Amino acid sequence: MDARAAAATITQHTSAALLDTDLDVVVDAVTVQEAGRRRLVRVLLARDVSGLAPDDTTSPVAPLSLDEVSAATRAVSEALDGSDVMGERSYTLEVSSAGLDRPLTTPDQFRRNVGRLVRLTREDGSAVTARLLEAGPDHLRLEDQPEPIAVDDVAKAQVQVEFTRPDGKDA
Repeated sequence: MDARAAAATITQHTSAALLDTDLDVVVDAVTVQEAGRRRLVRVLLARDVSGLAPDDTTSPVAPLSLDEVSAATRAVSEALDGSDVMGERSYTLEVSSAGLDRPLTTPDQFRRNVGRLVRLTREDGSAVTARLLEAGPDHLRLEDQPEPIAVDDVAKAQVQVEFTRPDGKDA
């Protein structure tokens, strides 16, 4: 099985293992790499926002805790070990949350980051750095921006690192 097919099958097993949690496997974020005699399997997780009310576009979404990632790692490991997807060869499993360096590309990714400082570059090349106040399925609202921005008008978006947040909590 090639790496792409393996990643797709691992994504299915991982998603099934996390079905009773409020965690999602990040789309296209399961990778399988050869690492000598072993394989390295990386799985990125994010908070599931499908349970939020459709009209709730402004409430903050809690980041993943270390305990949640640890429990997810055990569940994913058990699911992979209980299936034949990995075959007989040994592998190393890395499960983590999607990091700040990962670009925001989907409405769910924007929704998870309401309240955070983001840098957006529009299709016309203009850029703005501001706090994300609202993330709907087709629009974004930024602090100090009078008009909403269409998600389709965003060419690039990334969460910015903040050492001191306005709510007084460390990021």
